[in-house]
Amino acid sequence: MRKVVLKLILLALLIFSETLSWAQQPSTSPNTFDGVAAQAEQARRANRTEEAIELYRKALSLRPQWAEGWFNLGTLLYDRDSYDEAAQAFKGATEINPKVGTAWVMLGLCEFKLERYDEALKHIQHGRQLGTSAEPQFRQVMIYHEGLLLIGKGEFRGAQETLGLMSREGVESDELIVALGLSVLNIRFSDLLAGDSTLRELVRRAGRAEHLSAQKKFDEALDEYYALATDFPKAPNVQHAYGRFLLISNQDEKAIEAFKREIENTPNHLLARLLIADTKLRLRDYAGGLPYAEEAVRLRPQLPLAHYLLGSLLLDTGQTARAITELETARTGLPNEPKIHYALGRAYARAGRKAEAEQARAAFARLNKQSEEK
Repeated sequence: MRKVVLKLILLALLIFSETLSWAQQPSTSPNTFDGVAAQAEQARRANRTEEAIELYRKALSLRPQWAEGWFNLGTLLYDRDSYDEAAQAFKGATEINPKVGTAWVMLGLCEFKLERYDEALKHIQHGRQLGTSAEPQFRQVMIYHEGLLLIGKGEFRGAQETLGLMSREGVESDELIVALGLSVLNIRFSDLLAGDSTLRELVRRAGRAEHLSAQKKFDEALDEYYALATDFPKAPNVQHAYGRFLLISNQDEKAIEAFKREIENTPNHLLARLLIADTKLRLRDYAGGLPYAEEAVRLRPQLPLAHYLLGSLLLDTGQTARAITELETARTGLPNEPKIHYALGRAYARAGRKAEAEQARAAFARLNKQSEEK
């Protein structure tokens, strides 16, 4: 089914390519090139794919800088599953005009098929940043593949946010539900394939709950998440996912209890501890959050966020010297994070280190302004 959908998208892209701004095209062309290019276009429109491919190649041999030709050739090659050749064609289009986001995304989709996953993610994200075809199904394929690639890299939170865009745009598909479930539960596709029917049901239900949450159908999502946590109380990351939903629903205390259950199920669960510490900091229960931040630093001593939370909680429990040490460690790892400089400014001031406090406040003001301007 997805292959049929993608063929329709490719047809739309071929039409769309005529309106793309290929800024590097010369304004005049030799007659030989014009004739071959026209024949290639005619063959393409008549769905004579093989003939069109050969004609595009001939035209490109006459004018290698014809960016639209490379794009159209790549699309035709992708349509016949010649992904390596298609990738080379789209690469040619991006080299001639690097500002056309759709070409970058198509290059990334080719690389996905070729299992060059790091390059695929890089190019799809770059294309999205530049701006792409507004064709809805193309956008869905682009976002879906970015989500899959993020799951493959273990960047589950990013995958959840990316895939949630499709939910908010009203997409309804089993593939989306499964991908969302994997992102919520921090499960890779390889683990799903190796799992049993119970795991597949768990992933599907988690995906359904998050799908509703992303659509802001919070009452329905709450019912789904509650049922999930009740039916699978010991499954890894279920209580964590439920707790995160409770947080966005402003049910902080219930969220904390869910995170505690996750820690009981998975004693070394880092994210549950970080979220408890962060929530306790926000609720000004500084002493209550301190043990969880301490444990988070112990579990992941190289994580700047853990040091920031620990430093902030130490500061507000009167342990200024230790707080400064932790916050300085956080700053080393995340030198451009405004809130770390803000917390350091408070800590230095409390320690009577006025010059350093001023420097930290100035850094906060500068970085915060830069962040707001982005």
